[in-house]
Amino acid sequence: MLKDIPEVISPELMFALMQMGHGDEIVIGDGNFPGYTMSNRCVYAKGLRATDVAEAILKFMPLDIFVDDTACVIQTGEQFKGTPPIWAEFERIIRANDFCGAFKGLVQIERFAFYERAKKSFVTVQTSEKELYACLILKKGVIGSLSAE
Repeated sequence: MLKDIPEVISPELMFALMQMGHGDEIVIGDGNFPGYTMSNRCVYAKGLRATDVAEAILKFMPLDIFVDDTACVIQTGEQFKGTPPIWAEFERIIRANDFCGAFKGLVQIERFAFYERAKKSFVTVQTSEKELYACLILKKGVIGSLSAE
């Protein structure tokens, strides 16, 4: 056991987070997302909500301050009216855990473009999330200082 690590962070997920570098991306997939098809590395988070996983990850992982698309969601199809409620939850969680001011808002990506981007991600976390359009890509930033020596 280690101190202060949320229970939703499995050993496999923590290992993947530790291996990620600046600019690497992590996909948090909902229960319908084809995580094992879309990723070379997939961690299964059985019984967990995407929002819980995102919140736990963001306790440890800074977002990339050098890009505008540090947090992306799948664009809704024509059959979906309005904004998926889970997006407001994602925004709240990201803003509450964005300790470097990188988050500029959720960027919507067309479904198949999202899949192509997911294929290039470092890791996918396959959750059991039941909400529709509850997939999220986060881009890792850096931890450090910009001070001159």
